[in-house]
Amino acid sequence: MVKLSVNVNKIATLRNTRELGIPSIVKLSALALDAGAAGITVHPRPDERHIRPHDVDDLAALLKKYPGREFNIEGNPFHGMINHCRRTRPTQATLVPDSREAFTSNHGWNLAELAADQRAALKARIADLKQIGCRVSLFMDPVAELMAMAKAVGADRVELYTEPYAARFEKGDFEGAVAPYAQAADAAHQLGLGINAGHDLNLQNLRPFLARVKNVDEVSIGHALIADALEIGMPETVSRYVAACGGVK
Repeated sequence: MVKLSVNVNKIATLRNTRELGIPSIVKLSALALDAGAAGITVHPRPDERHIRPHDVDDLAALLKKYPGREFNIEGNPFHGMINHCRRTRPTQATLVPDSREAFTSNHGWNLAELAADQRAALKARIADLKQIGCRVSLFMDPVAELMAMAKAVGADRVELYTEPYAARFEKGDFEGAVAPYAQAADAAHQLGLGINAGHDLNLQNLRPFLARVKNVDEVSIGHALIADALEIGMPETVSRYVAACGGVK
């Protein structure tokens, strides 16, 4: 069964518009876990536009009450995310090459274009994270040829960036949308890499994606899932996404 990790950034975005502490990230994350989510994802940015350091700590404490569930911290390894990982020891660290000013993550690591010293620095960050017990995933575009480079720098998994898939799916071009992901996943699997996926996946495009892209271990979903939860509630929403992943609570 493909695991569902719920990205709770957008809950923090709403909370941060006031100083009341509501909605509570911890309470809503617990509802998601109780409804069958396999884990919780956060992406703490340097400007703290949504997730703040205390959220990382609070969620790490929450996950300790749910044995077998996973805590996934995303972020740029050169912008402070490793400090969060050293402090809280998440199950997984997902390394994303976004700029400080990025509105949202909008591309994966192009390892072929990194200078040798940049690639060495990334490899060192990955080694540091593995030393403290984190599984390391690299946020990657669906380019089959880059999977070997992800393996070479020490990644355990890749997370395929799915916004381009979602955009083409919305326009009715499923075959064109999904083909690069199927190829990239096959290349990653043959190299022994685990496979995650995330960005703009939703209840319409998730099940078809997983039917065609083989050996996916985990999907991380935030924006669409939180939007759905505003309409139908967190427990029901998570149950539907878990079902779309091929399982039931």
